[in-house]
Amino acid sequence: MTSTSRPTALPEHGSTGNTGGTTAGQGAGTNGAATAHGHLNGVTMPQTGAGGGLAELHTVTQRIGANVERVLVGKPEVVRIALVTLLAEGHLLVEDVPGVGKTSLAKALARSIDCSVNRIQFTPDLLPSDITGVSIFNRQTMDFEFRPGPVFANIVVGDEINRASPKTQSALLESMEERQVTVDGAAYPLNAPFMVIATQNPIEMEGTYPLPEAQRDRFTARVSIGYPDAQAELAMVDEHAGTDPLTGLQPVSNAEQVRSMVQTVRKVHLSPEIRRYAVELVAATRRLPEVRLGASPRATLHLVRAGRAQAALAGREFAVPDDLHAVAIPVLAHRLVLSPEAQAARRSPAELVRNLLQRVPVPHGALDPTAQWAAGLRRS
Repeated sequence: MTSTSRPTALPEHGSTGNTGGTTAGQGAGTNGAATAHGHLNGVTMPQTGAGGGLAELHTVTQRIGANVERVLVGKPEVVRIALVTLLAEGHLLVEDVPGVGKTSLAKALARSIDCSVNRIQFTPDLLPSDITGVSIFNRQTMDFEFRPGPVFANIVVGDEINRASPKTQSALLESMEERQVTVDGAAYPLNAPFMVIATQNPIEMEGTYPLPEAQRDRFTARVSIGYPDAQAELAMVDEHAGTDPLTGLQPVSNAEQVRSMVQTVRKVHLSPEIRRYAVELVAATRRLPEVRLGASPRATLHLVRAGRAQAALAGREFAVPDDLHAVAIPVLAHRLVLSPEAQAARRSPAELVRNLLQRVPVPHGALDPTAQWAAGLRRS
């Protein structure tokens, strides 16, 4: 970081809902040039220039985003969440109906980074050792040798994860949380970066095993791609009808750059007010009458890590409330277990989180990081 100044502490609980009167370009510093102090709702916020780390992060993520957009047309918001999850050292769950590009998103992100990638097709007969690996007796050395499974890769694409049995699904728990695999009492570390991108179909329930809460809680974020609009679908037909866009996709980054960007994200400043706000948001999910099980303390950690990554994508060395707003629904909604009454009333976890963002008081000084990311992706 080139700037030595710290952002002025944000006032605690200054307003409710999203603050207004700010523009998307205020204090972003995405071009790496230092700007003067900005004023957000009367609060002075030092707009520090993006240093070498943030400048590299902005350039590389825009290249990756543009690469993925060649395959997943018209979905910049989904691409943004995928990149936030990558920078936050997390794992991504892509949940949607068939044919909208779940596996294509996972493959495009994996191919955009020059690192080790393994794909696992989850089936009912898949065993835990098919994922983690197995120890095999070598008659020449008269000893057991460990043969690593497909989980030993920088990016692991798990297709239709809910088609495997719970015993097999649980084989990923240790690797996703502790970045290691234990087989026959020996622990084998996984190389960084390590990211699991899993897909599942929430509609077709025959022959599937719903992910348990412990497994869903390991995923930093969940996204639903949704159907494209008419213009995006027409562009997809024009560009992709005669060829597979994945075949021509070339890496635009590598594992070393990703590790460097992760270190940059870790240095993004979180003021005490922002940390307290994250804790209050997560704690509020546990008090909702519609919720049988609220978000866990792990969700708080994932929320602040994703908020840091969102701030870095916006080109800032410090996080603001809108960074948490931009990632709150993907990070928190899939962790909530609704009560039977809320399910009967067809309430959605995303709706509950959206209402919380409007009700829980937030500090002053909100930017619009989502608009900045989408504008940068369009410029690239």
